[in-house]
Amino acid sequence: MDPIADMFTKIRNSLAVRKTETFIPFSKIKLAIAKVLEKANFIQKVERLSLKEGKRKRKKEVLKITFKYKDGQPAIREIKRISKPGCRIYVKSKEIKKVKGGLGLYIISTSRGIMTGEEAAKRKLGGEVIGEVW
Repeated sequence: MDPIADMFTKIRNSLAVRKTETFIPFSKIKLAIAKVLEKANFIQKVERLSLKEGKRKRKKEVLKITFKYKDGQPAIREIKRISKPGCRIYVKSKEIKKVKGGLGLYIISTSRGIMTGEEAAKRKLGGEVIGEVW
């Protein structure tokens, strides 16, 4: 019942079998998270698509995420949900640390939108830690 955790699981599973792309049901928060990953060069491309499905050909909005690989290895080594619906984790701007010695990033939901932990610290914004990627 956590759409962000489902998104992260779908990404992990797709990378485990070396897929080049995956489709995720659309939501604005998922699009914002995918845009942060694209900007940080963890994924190659994210697109919002409208697909027709079923007998009645209803339109279904999806995100198409194209993965990035370096030397045969995925750019995303691990993606993990931190704050969960049952246990929200919040940080102040001064408490934001680097992930894995600077190789990864935190995804933080702030009052100014979803951004990386580094960007939130520069803008002196705290917020909910959605997840971490490295």
